[in-house]
Amino acid sequence: MAVETTLAATKGNLLNFAFVDENTKREIRRKLLKAVAIPGYQVPFASRELPIARGWGTGGLQITMAIIGPDDILKVIDQGCDGVVNAVNLRNLLVKTTGVATTYRTEEATIIQTRHRIPEKALRNDQILVLQVPYPEPLRRVEPSEQVTRQMHGENDYSLAWLDLYERVVRWGEITIGSQYPVLVNGRYIMSPSPIPRWDLPKLNMAETLFLFGAGREKRIYALPPYTSVKPLEFEDYRFRVEDFSGKCCHRCGSTKSYLDETYNAAGGERFYTCSDSDFCDERLRNGKGKGSADA
Repeated sequence: MAVETTLAATKGNLLNFAFVDENTKREIRRKLLKAVAIPGYQVPFASRELPIARGWGTGGLQITMAIIGPDDILKVIDQGCDGVVNAVNLRNLLVKTTGVATTYRTEEATIIQTRHRIPEKALRNDQILVLQVPYPEPLRRVEPSEQVTRQMHGENDYSLAWLDLYERVVRWGEITIGSQYPVLVNGRYIMSPSPIPRWDLPKLNMAETLFLFGAGREKRIYALPPYTSVKPLEFEDYRFRVEDFSGKCCHRCGSTKSYLDETYNAAGGERFYTCSDSDFCDERLRNGKGKGSADA
């Protein structure tokens, strides 16, 4: 604690290292250890007030503040982009209160805090991905009572979740869930993977990286340790599938193998697509890729 406080003071910062007090950090770390020991289980924690509104990343931010050290290299993204308002503000707060180095390059970061996306580039076992989660309870669609959902998790009673998927198939002919697609973790707990698109779910299964999920408003922490089984809910005759971008490519780098955001130009009536992961797109451009080039 003395070392961290001194480090912050030498940088002209009157705030505690990583803003939150040391007792709070220890409490969050204890809950993180429990979450890692029970993959997919939501661990309650004493969520603190932060200088950002709840629902804008306080859960993920508190986890990052609890685990970050002076030697870490930080990357903060929102919807895959390093330059949007949420990412910039959270990065500025962390830099102001820690002085750590930051990067836009996925491979350089030791801690990646993200909202709504997992980077396209495969993550390593020496990296930690922290996800900001607005709604951690995967059963909220089918049961409004927190007390009842706790009991359902404890009894491994997920019949209503399966019924919800079945009703979607009957009504729409497919499982119509975009983000927050429920997954079964380690064959035991149904978990909300945060509002990441279906495209990112395969990256969670048996991954080398530690994934930490924080919901500040809901006061919940959960985790996926490395090499954990993560299976999307599906039926034998109605399988899980990712978003289909067939026939589309990024108008900047020409990629056909990344998650694409659609943009509409009202003036010209043109629709075009861009890589959601800005670092992935920029790296392709640095390597000489562009629209019309062969994908790799």
